Amino acid sequence: MLVKVIRKWKKDTYTIGELLVDGVLICNTLEDKDRGLTKDTDLADIKAAKVYGETAIPSGVYDVVMDEVSPKYRAVAWYNKNCRGGRMPRIKDVPGFSGVLIHPGNTALDSYGCILVGKNTAVGKVTQSRDHFLKLYKLMAAAADSGDDIILQIV
Repeated sequence: MLVKVIRKWKKDTYTIGELLVDGVLICNTLEDKDRGLTKDTDLADIKAAKVYGETAIPSGVYDVVMDEVSPKYRAVAWYNKNCRGGRMPRIKDVPGFSGVLIHPGNTALDSYGCILVGKNTAVGKVTQSRDHFLKLYKLMAAAADSGDDIILQIV
């Protein structure tokens, strides 16, 4: 499965994009500020440019796993019920970042480097986030259950 995030509107404090699964538009994304980093950027340069909790992950290609329990979300009933005991889509091997997930949220303040999903109906926000997350989560879980790799491409 190819999950592609196309960063379309890069603002001073947030980035709005579109998320496609195997070429089909699923929803919008909200991330922190895109600071022009790529996965190939030198790690020292990533660390120098990164502002904790205010920086989008570097663009590039990443593996996503569905079998890791999030310590943060496993204690929240909604995630425990809907995400197989708090197993969230985790983006692997992001240089200069750790614990990067795809999850619901509404503003860049909810992101901390993660990718939020929803519908961009207000400036700088996504709405209907849990609904869009569940739709995406079900697609990703089905792919993982059938043994497919989940690849995230951010452009």
